[in-house]
Amino acid sequence: MSEMITADLVDLDLSADTKEAAARALAERMVARGRVTDLDGFLADVAAREAQMPTGLDGGIGIPHCRSEHVTEPTLAFGRSADGIDFGAPDGPADLIFLIAAPAGADDAHLTILSSLARQLMDEDFKAALRTATDAGDTAALIRGDEPEAESTPGPEAEAEAGEPEPSVTEPVAAEPAEPAEQAEPAAPAAKFKIVAVTSCPTGIAHTYMAAESLEKAGRDADDVEVVVETQGSAGFTRLAPEVIAAADGVIFAHDVPVREKDRFAGKPTVDVGVKAGINRPAELIGEVREKAARGETTSVAGPGTPVDRAGDTGDGYGTKLRKWLMSGVSYMVPFVAAGGLLIALGFAIGGYTINKAPSVAEHFVWTQTDSWAALLFQVGSVAFAFLVPVLAGFIAYGMADRPGLVPGFVGGSIALTINAGFLGGLAAGLIAGGVVMAIQKVQVPPVLRGIMPVVVIPLISSAVVGFLMFLVIGKPIASLQRALTDWLNSLSGANAIILGVVLGLMMCFDLGGPLNKVAYAFAVGGLANPTEGSLKVMAAVMAAGMVPPLAMALATTVRGRLFTRTERENGKAAWVLGASFITEGAIPFAAADPLRVIPASMAGGAVTGALSMAFGCTLRAPHGGIFVVPLIGNPFLYLIAIAAGVCVSTALVVVLKGMRKATPEGMADGAGDAVAEKDEEPKIPVAA
Repeated sequence: MSEMITADLVDLDLSADTKEAAARALAERMVARGRVTDLDGFLADVAAREAQMPTGLDGGIGIPHCRSEHVTEPTLAFGRSADGIDFGAPDGPADLIFLIAAPAGADDAHLTILSSLARQLMDEDFKAALRTATDAGDTAALIRGDEPEAESTPGPEAEAEAGEPEPSVTEPVAAEPAEPAEQAEPAAPAAKFKIVAVTSCPTGIAHTYMAAESLEKAGRDADDVEVVVETQGSAGFTRLAPEVIAAADGVIFAHDVPVREKDRFAGKPTVDVGVKAGINRPAELIGEVREKAARGETTSVAGPGTPVDRAGDTGDGYGTKLRKWLMSGVSYMVPFVAAGGLLIALGFAIGGYTINKAPSVAEHFVWTQTDSWAALLFQVGSVAFAFLVPVLAGFIAYGMADRPGLVPGFVGGSIALTINAGFLGGLAAGLIAGGVVMAIQKVQVPPVLRGIMPVVVIPLISSAVVGFLMFLVIGKPIASLQRALTDWLNSLSGANAIILGVVLGLMMCFDLGGPLNKVAYAFAVGGLANPTEGSLKVMAAVMAAGMVPPLAMALATTVRGRLFTRTERENGKAAWVLGASFITEGAIPFAAADPLRVIPASMAGGAVTGALSMAFGCTLRAPHGGIFVVPLIGNPFLYLIAIAAGVCVSTALVVVLKGMRKATPEGMADGAGDAVAEKDEEPKIPVAA
């Protein structure tokens, strides 16, 4: 660690009063040492990590940290605050602040050294020494683990002190031989309770290893507990030996990112919490897993912890969990939609809209005929698109119950297609399958059956239950609802169609690729499974509105560049391509820096485009592609006009709103305007990020 922290990276009188100011003060020292190349860019990365989870820890510690492309080499800066700074710890402000900076591609050796610091922070003597240190050089040496020179000079005293404990230690050891012999019989059954644990955090530098040290220390403090930890950090991870896991009596997951290869721990009593719980209350977690073992509670690969819990959000409400489960299904469905939908659209473009009546290419294919190639594209796309509903249902169930949910989810999704329940049936089947599997996982089973539960018992029972419910109970009502929705879409005209276009446009632009955006998109692509005139209009409106935000930001940075920072202007160049390709997320960098101006402007433009697309009667058979599928659009010229109108509205609004904030003097040169823009935004970058 000698290269990571030096005296000039230590501030024993840190005067900052906020965590942003503290990070900036310490980061400026890194910049002065050439360890950080872009102060604001690095602070934005620090703030983004802080936004994921506060980095304050019990005991007066703050550890802001991140991996950043603006860091040249792993670096550590330390600051001590007399008044304390709020880093979000439950017990109050932090007086010991460590800013840890790791390059985006830091090697394992450096990250291992940083992790050793994280473990040191669990040592009370280490923290006490930091609070009483008076010299920056000595403090840096203490953090590096250097032996102070003063300790090496009084050799005789050190030897005397080192020599005294040995007799006192050997005396009890020598005095106890008889007791072990007498207690040999009761000691045999009192085997230690063995726990395996996994710790991880988003960055994998600090919390991961602090939680590991805390759990191991709690295990050492308890005479009858043995804790072995697998740290899944940025330096990779070394898997626990299978025999160690097999011999464990319980499992603790303390993590804020998904546990890798979680199925290795199936069939064990499990406690699943966020990484901070592993740091702050290790003894309590050990007690919880022992209680579960005493009650005979075990879990399968997923156990009570769904991917929502595995992400560390154990306190999420049901609404939040439901949203994440649905988004899990949609995220896995989108590639099938894109591949299948585009192949179908290409088939129509080459062979016309009667190509769906062509015979199977497996029986009739002429290499020299265009129609045969068009039929091939259409039929391959149709096969891919047929997976849409089963994949949606399967991965919703997977999001709820992990791998055991896949089989009943896919079965339920396929049944939804069979009974014409469509997209809505897939949603219901996925939720039912996940719920059934989670219920089965709570049933206590004999140890001899635990190994076959995820492979045989759970898929068998859950598939039977889901099949019964989908075929005989809820399938037909959902199919009726799907038909009613289809009929409603087909009947839309005039004001009703325009209102729907406005709503879809607002949803596509509100969170720029987030949950609302995905709901609108999923609604549109669901209609492509059984395309009608109404569903094709919806798909066209959704894609048009989704293209508006990045295109508008690109245009705004072009016509009024002085209202944007240099980084935003560079992002604007990429936004042209992203917007044209229907990648709404291209506007996220602008919204992150200035959400109160960018998001309302984007929503206004998206609403205009959605309304115009529906009013013009534009249709689209491809679920993706942006301007590259314009030939497949019904009324393509009017469609482009709708997009252009929305882009102009959003551009005008964002320019006006930003202009009201930045009253740039008239006649100022562009370069001076840029400087003003960058200076105005400088302190806001970490906060906004």
